[in-house]
Amino acid sequence: MTTALTAPLISWYEEHARELPWRHPEFGAWGILVSEFMLQQTQVSRVIPKLEAWLERWPTPAALAAAEPAEAVRMWGSLGYPRRALWLHRAATQLAQQHGNTVPDDLDALLALTGVGDYTARAVAVFAFGSRHPVVDTNTRRVLARAVEGRSQPGAPAKRDLDAMLAILPADAAAAQVVNAAAMELGAVVCTSRSPRCEACPVSAACAWRAAGYPDTGDERRRQARYEGSDRQARGAALRELRRLPADDGLPVDALLHAWPDRAQRDRAITSLLGDGLIELSDGLAHLPRA
Repeated sequence: MTTALTAPLISWYEEHARELPWRHPEFGAWGILVSEFMLQQTQVSRVIPKLEAWLERWPTPAALAAAEPAEAVRMWGSLGYPRRALWLHRAATQLAQQHGNTVPDDLDALLALTGVGDYTARAVAVFAFGSRHPVVDTNTRRVLARAVEGRSQPGAPAKRDLDAMLAILPADAAAAQVVNAAAMELGAVVCTSRSPRCEACPVSAACAWRAAGYPDTGDERRRQARYEGSDRQARGAALRELRRLPADDGLPVDALLHAWPDRAQRDRAITSLLGDGLIELSDGLAHLPRA
């Protein structure tokens, strides 16, 4: 099974991989770390221009650490899940102060950075430093569920995903890096969730789901709540109001989201933003976080 999957994956990836900035050898570990923060639950097309602008402004961890946290939140803009901007700022501070302004290649050191979980740590170790680890994102999990387990959709994330990916990795670290990237790419552009293009799949001959006749085995994934009308929408609107202000200005807290139609939702949004550290209050004024 390993050869049946890995050999065609590598060949397909070498011919069809998208040109993405973080895949270039000279991109660097800091750029890869920033890209992994931005890519969490965010489309590649939205990330690329923001990533380029971010790295032009803050080309090193120390450059970002020297900026106000408010500037990171402001620069994050509409990428969504803005806590990632604060976490990235804190991680940059750790890198500048504890790691000599460099990104470490050790998994434990990476995991000790704010906002870095198991996936991000493995992705940076593999794609920035060439380490041999299984890297499993949502796209990879779907490929493994179908090709290896014969299921139409993956279940909840579990250790078995890492074990399944490790089982198909070549022993050679460089080849393993390619297979990790190829499995992600395949899930992103061919083995998609709703409309898989099985006729274009390089591993269709070895796919357990295809061999079983493409059964619908159910979908246990947790559905994300709609954005329209949600507390997330209210939070985003509050941050937009504050990002429009000059850097040192604030807004009276009673005026923040003053026209929001649901007062209870407005209050929840502001309370949660305060709890996350995305806004602060001083002298009755709400503002983006300061150092």
